[in-house]
Amino acid sequence: MPLVYVTRHLHFSAAHRLHNESIDAETNAALYGACNNPLGHGHNYELEVTVAGEPDPVTGMVIDLKELKDIVQREVIDRVDHRFLNYEVECLQGVVPTAENIVVAFWHLLKDQFTSCRLYELKLYETPRNMAVYRGE
Repeated sequence: MPLVYVTRHLHFSAAHRLHNESIDAETNAALYGACNNPLGHGHNYELEVTVAGEPDPVTGMVIDLKELKDIVQREVIDRVDHRFLNYEVECLQGVVPTAENIVVAFWHLLKDQFTSCRLYELKLYETPRNMAVYRGE
């Protein structure tokens, strides 16, 4: 059977502040610029979740797209949508919530949630021009 990749595109809105507690305020300001604003700033994030697997011989599907959407909605979107990532999202506590760190945290939330396929790739768009891609450990 062929290996097929299936992708679901979802979105959420969230705020964050790029700030590392282990360095001084001046270094944070120089490193992160306007993104270090103490009040934070927001993004309309786009998330693409790709799974890989063989199509089921009966259904012809790698995974039912509704099941894929429901898993990502429950495990990721419901936790982060309209939240301040630095303070309200448990899986991001203690890390600077860059797109790179966020996409890795999402991977850990999703990696064990699939039975008929495996998580292949996450793409997190912070803006239409900036994204982070992660394919696991």
